[in-house]
Amino acid sequence: MTTAAPISDSADQAELKAAQAVARGICRLFARNDIWCIAEMPLRNARRADLMGIDAKGHLVIVEIKVSRADLLGDAKWPEYLDYCDRFYWGLAPQLDRACMELDAFLPERCGLIVADAYDAEILRPALTVPLAAARRKVETERLARAALRRSLVLGDPMLDAWGG
Repeated sequence: MTTAAPISDSADQAELKAAQAVARGICRLFARNDIWCIAEMPLRNARRADLMGIDAKGHLVIVEIKVSRADLLGDAKWPEYLDYCDRFYWGLAPQLDRACMELDAFLPERCGLIVADAYDAEILRPALTVPLAAARRKVETERLARAALRRSLVLGDPMLDAWGG
């Protein structure tokens, strides 16, 4: 006999599925615009970008995905991502109220805004390009490439997951 999952587990699962749907839509939008990204990219400051990618000009892009108002308003760590990208976007689920995104705390003059579902996405506000220092961009681009290559190889041979990290 199976037991029902605790409410928090089912709520967490629902938020995870919603976030994955938003990520999928954003990845489709980005792919059409020659921006290629990976999910859950660890940063050197011990944070993890929901999506991190690179465009055709070599600019690094980070997207922070939010599917609940509580998570959006309670996230104080997101400014720490700005040191690792040339452009920063908020990626929001369509049902999420976006009014707060115009508040100064969310840096609307710098941060872009994307609304997405599992099928597609739309940029409602473009992100300002704030160029990284060349040395920082080189290091972060190499880290992104190595992470993507590692993930690609592990998909083909899960035994490789034991090495690297």
